[in-house]
Amino acid sequence: MSADPRPVLQVTGLDVHYRRGTGRLHALRGADLTVAPGETVGVIGETGSGKSTLARAVLGLVRPSAGRIVVAGEDVTGHSARQWRALRRRGVLQYVFQDPLRSLDPDLTVADSLVEPLLIQGRTRAAATARAQAYLERVHLDPELLTRLPGQLSGGQRQRVAVARALVTDPELVILDEPVSALDSANRVRALELLKELRAGGAALVFISHDLGSVAGIADRIAVLYQGRVVETAPARDLVDSPQHPYTRLLVSSAPTLSSAAGDRARREALRELLHV
Repeated sequence: MSADPRPVLQVTGLDVHYRRGTGRLHALRGADLTVAPGETVGVIGETGSGKSTLARAVLGLVRPSAGRIVVAGEDVTGHSARQWRALRRRGVLQYVFQDPLRSLDPDLTVADSLVEPLLIQGRTRAAATARAQAYLERVHLDPELLTRLPGQLSGGQRQRVAVARALVTDPELVILDEPVSALDSANRVRALELLKELRAGGAALVFISHDLGSVAGIADRIAVLYQGRVVETAPARDLVDSPQHPYTRLLVSSAPTLSSAAGDRARREALRELLHV
């Protein structure tokens, strides 16, 4: 992990409201999240907990109702569309979608998808092409795939191309939103192994998922979202071994790869306590 003391991401007191009919839906309530350079932070929670809203707010796709977002030392809370475009062109912040077909232009070859952000940064085509090939190899894909379209790849291959495209600009922060949930079990294992390898690459990773078992083996720390609030944040091992919030205890006891023989009893106790929180 880098010795740089400045967080690459600092989210403070973040509120996001959506209009629903005549009322408002509170998607996030006072959410806090800090990610250090080179750190991998998992964000877990059930559907509707606010995970994707948090990611969209950090990416500038949703305007917060309150709070502050700082990315790589730059306060982006009130950024205009032009300022966000400039930030994205610098490649500081990258995003990997749950469905890689949303990340990759279906009409561009793999090579063009990887080269395009490098050309925007001002690299020569020769340098960009060489870097694209290197990053495709880094995610364990054959350079021959550079000439293919996304539709000609398997789901696992597309997701690895999407990860390569996110990393090719040397970003300081990569947000991965449910990056393995759309994959079959074999490709899910391969993708998780790849993410473990990429942790050493220098970029900070925010790994968003509903699956604690997937996150626990990769993340340095885990933040738990429940009903729009970050209810617990702790080092991954501490959170798994000694969860403090009843919702976290429910997640731990429900994770097939983490739960013990006493899991059923733990789930019942966590549910009873959660109902009274």
